[in-house]
Amino acid sequence: MIFKEYGGLDLVAAADEVLKKWKGIDAFGKSLRLRDGAPEFIFFEGPPSANGMPGIHHVMARSIKDAVCRYKTQSGYKVRRRAGWDTHGLPVELGVEKKLGITKDDIGKKISVEEYNRTCRAEVMKYTAEWRTLTERIGYWVDMDDPYVTYDNRYIETLWWLLKDIYGKGLLYKGKSIQPYSPAAGTGLSSHELNQPGCYRDVKDTTCTVQFKVVGEDDLYFLAWTTTPWTLPSNTALCVGPNIDYVKVKSSNPYTGKPATYIVAEALVGSLFNDKIPYEVLPGSFKGSTLVGMRYEQLIPWFRPDEGAFRVISGDYVSTEEGTGIVHIAPTFGADDAKVAKAAGVPALMVIDADGAPQAQVDLKGRFYRIEDMDPKYVAERVSPDYKEWAGRYVKNAYDDSLPADAPTLDVDICVMLKREGKAFRIEKKVHSYPHCWRTDKPVLYYPLNSWFIRTTAVRDKMIELNNGIIWKPESTGTGRFGKWLENIQDWNLSRSRYWGTPLPIWRTEDGREEKCIGSLKELYAEIDRAVEAGVMKTNPLRDLGFDPEDMGKENYDRIDLHRPYVDNIFLVSPSGKKMTRETDLIDVWFDSGSMPYAQTGLRGIGTPDFGCTADFIAEGVDQTRGWFYTLHAIHTMVSGTPAFRRVISNGLVLDKNGDKMSKRLGNAVDPFKALDKFGPDALRWYMLTNAQPWDNLKFDESGVEEVRRKFFGTLYNSYSVFALYANIDKFDPSAEKVPYGERPMFDRWIISRMNTLVKSVEAAYEDYDLTSAGRLVQDFVCDDLSNWYIRLNKKRLWGSGMTADKLSAYQTLYEVLRTVALISAPIAPFFMDRLWTDLVPGSESVHFESMPVADSSLVDKDLEESMSFAQKASSMVLALRKKVGINVRKPLAKVLVPVLDDTVKEHIQKVSDIFLTEVNVKEIEFLHDTTGIITKKIKPNFKTLGKVYGKRMKEIAAAFAILTQEQIADIERAGADYVLHLPDGDVTLGKSDYEISSEDMPGWLVATEGTLTIALDIVQTPDLLREGVARELIHPIQNLRKESGFEVTDRIDTVIYAGGEAYGEISDALKEYSEYVAAQTLSLSLSLKKMDEAPDEASPVEWGEGSIKISVEKHLK
Repeated sequence: MIFKEYGGLDLVAAADEVLKKWKGIDAFGKSLRLRDGAPEFIFFEGPPSANGMPGIHHVMARSIKDAVCRYKTQSGYKVRRRAGWDTHGLPVELGVEKKLGITKDDIGKKISVEEYNRTCRAEVMKYTAEWRTLTERIGYWVDMDDPYVTYDNRYIETLWWLLKDIYGKGLLYKGKSIQPYSPAAGTGLSSHELNQPGCYRDVKDTTCTVQFKVVGEDDLYFLAWTTTPWTLPSNTALCVGPNIDYVKVKSSNPYTGKPATYIVAEALVGSLFNDKIPYEVLPGSFKGSTLVGMRYEQLIPWFRPDEGAFRVISGDYVSTEEGTGIVHIAPTFGADDAKVAKAAGVPALMVIDADGAPQAQVDLKGRFYRIEDMDPKYVAERVSPDYKEWAGRYVKNAYDDSLPADAPTLDVDICVMLKREGKAFRIEKKVHSYPHCWRTDKPVLYYPLNSWFIRTTAVRDKMIELNNGIIWKPESTGTGRFGKWLENIQDWNLSRSRYWGTPLPIWRTEDGREEKCIGSLKELYAEIDRAVEAGVMKTNPLRDLGFDPEDMGKENYDRIDLHRPYVDNIFLVSPSGKKMTRETDLIDVWFDSGSMPYAQTGLRGIGTPDFGCTADFIAEGVDQTRGWFYTLHAIHTMVSGTPAFRRVISNGLVLDKNGDKMSKRLGNAVDPFKALDKFGPDALRWYMLTNAQPWDNLKFDESGVEEVRRKFFGTLYNSYSVFALYANIDKFDPSAEKVPYGERPMFDRWIISRMNTLVKSVEAAYEDYDLTSAGRLVQDFVCDDLSNWYIRLNKKRLWGSGMTADKLSAYQTLYEVLRTVALISAPIAPFFMDRLWTDLVPGSESVHFESMPVADSSLVDKDLEESMSFAQKASSMVLALRKKVGINVRKPLAKVLVPVLDDTVKEHIQKVSDIFLTEVNVKEIEFLHDTTGIITKKIKPNFKTLGKVYGKRMKEIAAAFAILTQEQIADIERAGADYVLHLPDGDVTLGKSDYEISSEDMPGWLVATEGTLTIALDIVQTPDLLREGVARELIHPIQNLRKESGFEVTDRIDTVIYAGGEAYGEISDALKEYSEYVAAQTLSLSLSLKKMDEAPDEASPVEWGEGSIKISVEKHLK
């Protein structure tokens, strides 16, 4: 057979070629069919949204998922992988609004809800082709022909079924509470949305410490601090800590100079007052509980609230970490504020809108309520004329796109007003953390909202219990970021005041006393029929469209649309005969994706193992910890009482090479398609999975990808090329009878042993979902053991004619190792390893149809591996010493000394001494059991480890180390384990990590120490060694000229060397003794030396010492 040879490494072309083959044979589909009947490995794909282009971070996430699934497939499992599309929610709606040049308020006015949602449906799949292309090009095997799509009616129906299940368990309820709200998006947000990475950002805002005048006292004030001055008009209470000590401080207002006495927390006096303005702390302190019930004057009297406002209340959450120890309470804009105010019977400040409904003082667009939007009677009776100039102002400039960047904020203007009125005590800029909307990047408000909630707090303990059984990578995410989140979860705000999404399947009567939660289209169909009978509906729109409630097929479901506005036009009838209207809310888009264990199958799958199954493995970015991971876990816990997944990899961010977040604005975003065009998918995948653990942030650097391409793939390509070149020359047949392992040379037995050790280690890494370690193990083996050690030192065995037993053993060994590397590397580098496999195994369709190799422990020789490890390590040390003094490896040296502490070490070294001596070009190795008087060693203490134990005694210990004799140092080295140093102040026990031993050079010798291994190299060159060195120096340039001349590796040549002066003499002397050696190494049938003046023009110049010689090589003609 002929092994395919290539003209160079081209990972891009190789991937294109393999991808074309995969498509031609339906490789993914066949890999599943081949595993029919095998045990299932369940994988869930987290659905991306196709209304945005994929990025380089998606290459990372999809490579992780693909590698694990490929490994499990090769391990004998059937791994179905179904793609999904997340099609609802804010990302889509905001994109459509931008495209159409509209805002949320325009929907239903300038554009119909029907047309708007139709645009959303089209826009959400805008980049489907690009996602498919990326997915195919990176080798992510996932079924994109039959994806689950969250806007599909069958998917939505399943969400309704889940909601009804949750509703039936008493976990779905309607309530009004303070919730995060995004004015820019026009909808409330859930707590897990607000805790997405990057939502809390440091902002510099104007803060204000204000003085509230105590009723009935001339100059007595409470001081309270706020980072949101825009909430001060809604203040209705001040909150103190019941057990905090407070004092009165006599001073004056810093801005007006007016004398005043202030009540503040005793612990914060120093941060509020200084010597610039005289102050006096009056005698006596008092607990906050004694202040409760005191009344104060309204700070900004724009509105008249209900009775019971403007008094001091208590709350345990008040602290003295910052501020004044007194908290300003605006119950409409903070959950804690609302809670303590309600408990104390303090009303919230509510305005009455034009429809007669109470509202917070800020409207849903983030503005102070406009006069024209309020009830005229309320305005006349309760609103001050002074409010008119402030009405309609945005509380955050970010909500008003028409404002210039330097426009004054509402906070600043309110502070200026308070300063003018003598009510501001301190105004300053402060950096603090403030929440932002995860999709609009604009600030959120905490706002009183009527919402539907899922009572996740009721299943908190169960969620924590189930999470304890999930294996997280990294573990810290499961116990920390996710685990701590579960401990503090709030009820899930499910409602979204939007248009494109899954409608909440709850119908209510106008008075809200009767409600129905619909769990399927079959149920809805029957309820509509009842509504028709009751005269609430004229006809059944589902029947009118030809929908059959008994038909679960896609074609039947595609006849209808469960989105708004159609579902809004369905009215039901209550048990008492009243008309029921659907609650207009949509549900949180995260409920869509979190329902996929059930909804990807649909109600047609109820009763099958697939419906609501638990995944063996999922993986997504760390931003999904409180997103998809959380909603999967919460829904599965509430519905099935089981975990949604057993194991999860939470990968980190992909940053630029400087560690900055990538963005188009900064111009540092990496285009994944361009990266694939430049490096190919295998280099990208290998780099991203082995550069750092997936859960660590990756600093993406193209130079790192190039290094992977060159170092790993280049080395493996060259290893295969060497094999193919010589195997084709010798017509190697892989099916030939195998040379028994026990009869193979030591080098072959060693690499086979290392290979089996590798297989076992890689399998353990894969089984631990540690792709990074698996890849690094393979890379080190290929670069260090296979290429740099085995092939480089054994390539000569493939030379010469005929198939000797030794050559056959070398071929069979190298062939087996290359096959094994292809198999174990295939999950990470699927394209290149597929081509490598099929090049090695003609007739095989794909490496991905094969099974993972199993380590053969009978072929593992740990003693041999340890011996060879010595040879590799010692060789590296000797070569470093040669480099240190400029003696290259072609120049032979006489001797190397190796101190040995026991005979076992000596036996290891003797086993590979020939290999070691040949590698470093040294004539002899001598073992020393006692180096005293020969090699001088130094020892120094490890202050870090010893300091932890002996602390103050380190000065004594350091002094003792300084006077240790060579014999004592040798004793410490021989002890291996603990060594007790007897000192005047007590014994000191030294472990191996408590000291470092090094060696000093001796005259005529160089000494190196690495760990427990010390070597001494004789660097004196005798005349005989110099002659041999000259001969070896000639071989290298002759071999280079062979290559440059394009000769085949088997071609014989005629060589002439031209030299003059000293060079002629030293070369002549060398060839007298070593001409046959040089000729054999270069396949020269004739080798001669001539004077430089005889050199023809075509002879090639070669550097020689400080001058040059010339060499001519010609193919020998028979």
